[in-house]
Amino acid sequence: MFVFAIWIMPPMYDLFCDITGLNGKTSGEKYIISENTVSDSETVNASESDSIENNNGLIDTTRTIKVQFIATNNEGMPWRFKPEMASIRAGEETVINYLAHNPTDRYMVAQAIPSVVPYKAASYFHKTECFCFNQQPLDAGQSAELGLSFVVDKDLPKQVNTITLSYTLFDISENKNDESTKTLAAADGAY
Repeated sequence: MFVFAIWIMPPMYDLFCDITGLNGKTSGEKYIISENTVSDSETVNASESDSIENNNGLIDTTRTIKVQFIATNNEGMPWRFKPEMASIRAGEETVINYLAHNPTDRYMVAQAIPSVVPYKAASYFHKTECFCFNQQPLDAGQSAELGLSFVVDKDLPKQVNTITLSYTLFDISENKNDESTKTLAAADGAY
């Protein structure tokens, strides 16, 4: 049974997701923006509406893509967790925040797991910075803005006009030794 759960189920699940279009996985790695993708001068906050110069042709200014952001807590996760909203242009770096609040009276650690729908858009959705790359510790009553910076590749298929990015937040506190984790996180500047 153990072999089935570890070696056979993951490939079957991946195949199921490919067939149904569910649970589009984004890369767990940081996407590096180079001069061949988007330059720093083209970084735009999602709330800005002014047009930008498109000197290198990498931003498709004729196409707006709606990105829906969904925040879900796994069962038993008490945090308040919600996204900001944005419409973006293909090829343009966009920065948004998810807002998290730990309403409990205890220190907690969370991990966010992303999913993109439609699944074929996942390979065109590139995160340059993401709170999902790291565990997120919050003290009792503490709130935080969890940053997400991403680019939707301008080669996204034309029939895709809406992308849904969903994060599920998991409580991983019980997997940790609270005091040693808190000490390590503070030493790393994670607070």
